[in-house]
This record gives sequence, C-alpha cells and structure tokens, in this order.
Amino acid sequence: MRRSNEAARLSALRQLNLLDTPPSESFDRITRMAGQIFGLPISAVSLTDEDRQWFKSRLGVDHDSIPRDKAPCAAVAESAVPIVVPDLLADPCYATSVLAGTGARFYAGTPLVTREGHGLGALCVIGTEPRNATAKEMAALTDLAAMVMAQIELQHAFGRVEPVSGLPNRNQFYEDLSDKARDHPGEPVLIVLVDLARAEQISNMTGVLGSTEVDEMIRHAARWLREMSAVQHAAYHVSATQFALIVQSDTSAEGFGIMLMERLNALRAGSGLRFVTTTAIGISPISLGLSSPEDALRMAHSAVIDARETQRGVSIYSHVTDQAHRRRYRLLDDFGAALDKDRDQLRIVVQPRIDLLSDMCVGAEVLLRWRHPELGDVSPAEFIPAVERSALAKRTTEWVLQAGLMQIAEWQAVGLDVPLSINISAANLEEPDFAMRVQLYLLKHNVRSEMLELELTESAIMEHPEHALQQMNALKEAGVKIAIDDFGTGHSSLAYLQRLPADVVKIDQSFVRDITNGEREAQLVRSMISLSHGLGFRVVAEGVETAGVLDALRGMDCDEVQGYLFARPMETARFAPWLKEQRTAGMQGTCMLQAG
Repeated sequence: MRRSNEAARLSALRQLNLLDTPPSESFDRITRMAGQIFGLPISAVSLTDEDRQWFKSRLGVDHDSIPRDKAPCAAVAESAVPIVVPDLLADPCYATSVLAGTGARFYAGTPLVTREGHGLGALCVIGTEPRNATAKEMAALTDLAAMVMAQIELQHAFGRVEPVSGLPNRNQFYEDLSDKARDHPGEPVLIVLVDLARAEQISNMTGVLGSTEVDEMIRHAARWLREMSAVQHAAYHVSATQFALIVQSDTSAEGFGIMLMERLNALRAGSGLRFVTTTAIGISPISLGLSSPEDALRMAHSAVIDARETQRGVSIYSHVTDQAHRRRYRLLDDFGAALDKDRDQLRIVVQPRIDLLSDMCVGAEVLLRWRHPELGDVSPAEFIPAVERSALAKRTTEWVLQAGLMQIAEWQAVGLDVPLSINISAANLEEPDFAMRVQLYLLKHNVRSEMLELELTESAIMEHPEHALQQMNALKEAGVKIAIDDFGTGHSSLAYLQRLPADVVKIDQSFVRDITNGEREAQLVRSMISLSHGLGFRVVAEGVETAGVLDALRGMDCDEVQGYLFARPMETARFAPWLKEQRTAGMQGTCMLQAG
C-alpha cells in the first residue's frame, strides 16, 4: 500500500510540472515571510521527488536540491503533518543527515498537501542554533503553506486544468508528451483516447436532461480515470467528452483497450446514462519523439472513429484508414473552397429517363461532378455522402439547383423542353424557407415549375417527417414535382407513405439489377410497382443495364427506366445532340442507341 500511495503522490507532483522550473517571485515572497516570522536565515519551499528534495523557492540555501534520504521535508511530505526538530544533531534520525552536515540545527516544516491528500513537500524554516517553535509560529507557517498551495493550484489551473473534470487539459497533454519525448526519445508508449459518447448523444442528453447530468457523467469518468491512472498512467481531459492516457507500452495495445473498455462498461453499469451513451476507445502506439504530440492525439482520434464502426468499440490506429479519414476531411475542406471561390471545378451532368410506352426520353436526372485541381475527377460516391452529412449540404443543393435551372433555361431558349430531376438532402427539408426559395429560383431563371422535379430519399423524409411533409406540400402547391428516390431502402411506413404528396417513385437499382436472378427478386420489384401504382405514383426503375432487365420491367408495367442500357450520365453539351438522335431513331433497338 505504501508503494501504491507513493506512486500516486509522485504522479500528482509531476502533473503539476513544478520540478526544475525557474524561481518565481510569488513563491519567494512567501518564503521570505516564513523566515521573517521565525527570525531565521533559512527558509524554503521544498518538493519531495523520488530521490531528492528540490527547492522551488529558497532563502539562505546555496543548493537547489539535496538527497531525499534522511531529509526532514521528506518525512513531512510522507506523513502530511507538521514536523518540528528542535536539534537535528540530538535526533538519532537526522544527526547524520545532509542537512545537519551543513550546520543546520533547528527545523520546522508544514506539509504542502493537494486536495486529494497527496503530500508534495513542505514549507520549512531552518536555524543554525537549537530552539523550539511556538504554537503561534507553527500556525503562521501552516497558513503560509496554504498560500503556497493556493499559488500552485492557481498556476496549474490557468490554462492547464479542465474545470469540470479537474484533470490536466490538452495543453498539458502536449507539454507532458513533449517532455517525455525529450527525456526518453524513441521509447514506445500508447496514446489511448476514451470517447464517452457520440456528439449527437451529448446533444440529445443536454436537450433532455440538461448540462448538469452531462457534467456529472464527465466527473464520474474523470474520478475513475484519476484513480486508475494515479498509479500507472497519466490521464488528461482533452475535449468535451474525451480523455487521453499516456501508457507505458509494456502490454499489448489491444489487450489494454479491451481491459479498459470492460472496466468502463462496469463503471457505466450503475449509471442511468448507460443506455443513451456509446463509449469508444482508440489507441495509437507511438515512439516518443517520432510523432508530434498533436499528431499523436490526432492518430488516436482516428482510431476512435474506426472504433465506432466495430462491435466491441476498441480500435488500434491504422495508417490506411487514417489516410482515408484525412482524405475525406481534405475533400470536404476543398469542396467548400470550390463552392466559395472556384466554382469552375464543379459542373452538372445529366442522365436521361426513358418512357417505356413511347421509348422516348421524357426527362433527365441532374448529377453533380467535381474535378479537383490536384486530385482530378473525384468520384461522387466518395464526396457526395460526406457532403450530405456536413454543413455544406444546403449550399451544395442550392448550387446544383441553380445550375440545373440555368440549364433548363438555356435549352428552352433553343426550343428544347426537358424536365430535370434534382436531388435534395434531409438538411434542405429542415430549412423553413426552402420551398419559398425554390419558387424564387424558378422566377429568377424564368422556368416553369412543372419543368422541375425534386428527388428526396425515404430516409431524408423520415428524419423529421411532419416538417418534411409541410415542405413537400408547399412545393407541390407551387407546381414542383416530387420524387421518392432509392425507394425500398428507407424505413417509411405504408401509413406515412400514402400521405406523401409525391408524383414519382424511383425503385433503387439494388432491387432492379436482381430481378432476373429469380422469382423472389422479381416478385419484390413487381410488388413495389403495384403498390406505387395503387398509391397513384409513377414508377421509375434505376440501374437498368441489360435487355433482360428491361424486358422484365416492361412485363411489370413499369413507367420509366434509367440506366447505362440507354445512356450513361453525359455532359450537358452532349445531351441535345443525343436527344435529337434518340428522337430521330425512335429508340428502335436499345443496343443501337447506347450513348456509351
């Protein structure tokens, strides 16, 4: 137990970062007052390190440290009670001490104790003649020791401690890791990042329970981490719900992560928040000095992102997935710049939709393309999902919407009436003025409302169904057509589906491509078409790539199709010639009319 307490005491001392720091007038002032009260020439603020007494402030002392062995200040720190030695030479414990060897005879010291009860050292006074200390003198020395601790806590807390948890913050983490790298270059350590909850979970908790409950969860976790780390590992509060540990790499990263998760789960088992929070742990093994502190923490955060995709919630840093995360972040950042400053990087392409009764093109879907100045063409499958989950979603829809309406106006000017279908996101349905702005854009570009169709997914509708319904009704009243995209992949109920003021249902290509694989697959699509017709929707099948699939859809009375069998997405400049050729040929044989 003694060794465990000593390890905790040393950990508390080192987290304060006082050892081997320059002298400070704020401490020297207190030291001088102690000497003046006792009328003695020697006084000091002494901190008990592992094998030495180091003086943060000293008066009448030539050395900045002395050995800890037989030092009275070490006894004060260990016992955390005041000690008075009237005559060092007459005391069998201290007669042969280094301090007595310097000519010191009298000693009085009062402990410097943290709020957690760890003795850091002592405020002491020393005389060269034997004497006693009065109760009044010792009371004053105790008060001055309290002033020293207040000064220590003030210096430490200023920009170094998170007030909610009481743990060292990210700045302290960076500094401590830099110090370790300087003292032990190349030594392997584990940077462990514990993320208590997802951002949306914290937001929901704050909205429902208030910030007090969230703070209590953080304090609860911090207390446990402090107890666990006091003996073995340094713990830091590095962001709102994230804690970092610097762990000596004497165990497997995976084993440590699993052990830590099991303990955290046990800790959370008694909490009322266990069902609304999801903890994740990311671990980054590093060699001290080879990665900057900032990059070490970033790599641990990358591992946390990966951990949230695993069942056990623990992940070790992977360079491959980290590169993917960094690329995704770069793409989002660069895409935002393209929207703001360099819109020449962005363009729209169109993919025709074919009516199965007339075999003629009756419209086209607008698709966004991005040519990055350094990376070249970026796949929509890579950047669109990231954009839709970001703050760029609304601005992206606005850009595509205006580009599409401009294209309709250009075609109308040359006598070409082609309705365009444009995708919108869940974020657009949350905008209270979205329907009104769509109408303003139609007026701005002098485009009739029936020339525009807006596509939205079932999932987007169901995020805020009542608000989405209001927006859709407003668009419908303005004459804009509504299409439900990726039908069958969402979670809308039939009861809600029949309330939607939609015109078109687009069956997702994942169902369409399989309809020739077997009767079950065909029956599923047949049921979707029948249900949609029963609700008054026109049906478009996406992803039609083979004649067999096309024939099957004709037999199911599907209304329209879209896919590579007829045309790949094409540049807007190519669409008019393609449409002229398509209308001239009358779609006599699909193989002859593929646009490649």
